[in-house]
Amino acid sequence: MKVVKDESGQTVVVVAVFLGIVAMGFLALALDVGNLFRERQMVQTAADAAAVAAAEEVANGTPGNEQTVANAVAKLNGFDTTLAKNPAVVTFPTPTGNFSGSAYVSVTVTKPIPTFFMGVFSSKLATETVSATATAGGGTLSSTCVCLTGASGETLNMSNGTKLAANNCGIVSNSSSSNGVAVTGGSSISALSLGLSSTSSWTSSNISTWNSTEVTGGSSVTLNGVANGPPVAGVSSCGPATLPPTPTYDATRCASDPGGAWGTFVWGPATYAASGAGMGGCYANLTVGANGSTCTLNPGVYVVTGTLHFESGANGYSNLGGNGVFFYLPGSATLVIDNGANVNIVAGGSTESAADGGGTAPSLGSGYNGIAIYEPSTNTNAISIQGGSNSYIGGAIYAPGAALSVGNGSTMTLPVGGLYASSLTMTGGTTLNVVSDANEGAVAMGSPKLVQ
Repeated sequence: MKVVKDESGQTVVVVAVFLGIVAMGFLALALDVGNLFRERQMVQTAADAAAVAAAEEVANGTPGNEQTVANAVAKLNGFDTTLAKNPAVVTFPTPTGNFSGSAYVSVTVTKPIPTFFMGVFSSKLATETVSATATAGGGTLSSTCVCLTGASGETLNMSNGTKLAANNCGIVSNSSSSNGVAVTGGSSISALSLGLSSTSSWTSSNISTWNSTEVTGGSSVTLNGVANGPPVAGVSSCGPATLPPTPTYDATRCASDPGGAWGTFVWGPATYAASGAGMGGCYANLTVGANGSTCTLNPGVYVVTGTLHFESGANGYSNLGGNGVFFYLPGSATLVIDNGANVNIVAGGSTESAADGGGTAPSLGSGYNGIAIYEPSTNTNAISIQGGSNSYIGGAIYAPGAALSVGNGSTMTLPVGGLYASSLTMTGGTTLNVVSDANEGAVAMGSPKLVQ
């Protein structure tokens, strides 16, 4: 009887069976997790491909065909929407947040995934839903009036209450960096559009609210009349603009700087007799408005091989009636506007300021008309406009290789042309007003690409 009633060792068997079941459960769970991770990666690939394919249909001018194309591409990536049992589902939610609007296409792919263990408890755990967003590209958003050509780094930095008004036109940063644009310290942008070549400059957590390191401190961005409207990522780069011809001059015969004296003057452009027919004149340096003097600049092409310097002149302007002028700054020449200077220069064929009657400045020929200052791309010297200056520059400023800084309460109005520079830094309550410049191209979406 003792032998029959002996139960020693039975607990070990029960524990062993229990542990075996638990181990099998963990193994099944591990297989489920691994399988779901793999399937999620595959669903993401299918959603990405479907979004780009649908965006291409929009870019090609065939809207309405996105669903068919997205379904076909999802199937090519292993997610068939036509299966009788557990088919994948491709839907098109409305793009929101930082990638909203008709320029973007969002796709969501949903697929039930078979599981070993988790499906016993909840079928929801075995369903993968993944979304992707692509830019349709191709669409023109606005003409460009501020083209910042720097390919990397921060190309637009606004701080301390500065204002940038792009009237009926757009701003484009060619920077591929995530910090391409910064608007801080109560600064503001008003434009039709703000285009970013980079697709990573703004994340979904900050682009819709402008609460980020890029736009802080009470700053605002108004795009096409929408307060705090988001910029458009993934646009095609702005430029290159059609640049004016290089003036012909003899650098060895440039006139010395006539500035520095007291009084009222009528200057330029520097001329000289030369053996080469049609050779223009040049200045080694040109200082306008020194010692409180006033100066009228005659119409013509001004080549300055050193420093073009506008200082604080008398009677409200550093120069009076500088209409029909074109400044060419080759080599290592620089432009400086400072110390309370009030500059009034107008490009050939452009509208003169109200102070000069608002007429049309003399023409300098089609190659120079509409452009006031040109610093070729080989000249990378920075351009500085400082000291509370008030500049009316009736023409475009083209300096594709130069960094432009406007500071210390300065105001600059470009009522005819735009700004074409490597970068723009605005500080200290400055104001910059620019208008549409057809020569800089348009703010346009690039080719279809995945953005999120």
